[in-house]
Amino acid sequence: MDRTWESLQLVIAHVLPHREPALVFKDLNVVAILQEFWESKQKQKAVFPSEGIIVYESLSSLGPPFVSYVTLPGGSCFGNFQSCLSRAEARRDAAKVALINSLFNELPCRRITKEFIIESVWEAVSSTSGNLKDADDPSTSIGAYHYMLESNIGKTMLEFQELMIVFQLLHWNGSLKALRETKCSRQEVISYYSQYSLDEKMRSHMALDWIMKEQESPGIISQELQVALRELEEVRKAGQELRFYKEKKEILSLALSQIYSDQVTTSSWDDQMSLALHGYQ
Repeated sequence: MDRTWESLQLVIAHVLPHREPALVFKDLNVVAILQEFWESKQKQKAVFPSEGIIVYESLSSLGPPFVSYVTLPGGSCFGNFQSCLSRAEARRDAAKVALINSLFNELPCRRITKEFIIESVWEAVSSTSGNLKDADDPSTSIGAYHYMLESNIGKTMLEFQELMIVFQLLHWNGSLKALRETKCSRQEVISYYSQYSLDEKMRSHMALDWIMKEQESPGIISQELQVALRELEEVRKAGQELRFYKEKKEILSLALSQIYSDQVTTSSWDDQMSLALHGYQ
């Protein structure tokens, strides 16, 4: 732990030279520090391929506890994990979680190396009761994971997560299974989707997939949305990266909005959403 803290102090001194490392996480102006960190990254040209700005989002609420999310360049998302009595406090808490993860992402141990790949594949084999020989076969799940890691050597874990989010969502909504049924190899699927980042067009396509599922199984979107909201709350309170769960919520909400758009007026949309989610608390 001491060695990790020493490495973290070196990262802070390099990226935030005007800040005192020991005081960074205690500074109430953590929102400004997070902004300064990513501006420094941009100047060093060490930003993500889909570089952007830091975006804050506060959930609508009549009173505490308040919830705030912060999305970083590249798409990683974090939220406040403490119970906050004001929107400003929730925003600061979310920024602190994001800053801690941004700084840890700079540590050498957070980059994908040959050693990291070996260890990760071993863990994947152990957790799935698989076979280590599968690592050399891209047609297997372990082999596909190994291939993706090898293709991203040198990248940080947050950068790798930006790529993985697409495949997580494709797996979740059944698209990967459908592609396998068309005889596409895992390697072909990975090579194709690795060229794309998650954007509004891809979200719209996934929402349409769920609308088709709703036609076959009425009520399935509302059920999935309830699950996504519970998962999102759990990972937020645990201080974990939560983009996957937030994207699920947004895709399902988009699907519901499209279904109801032909049935209700915009003014009654909130009432319809409440009815669709009846029972989620």
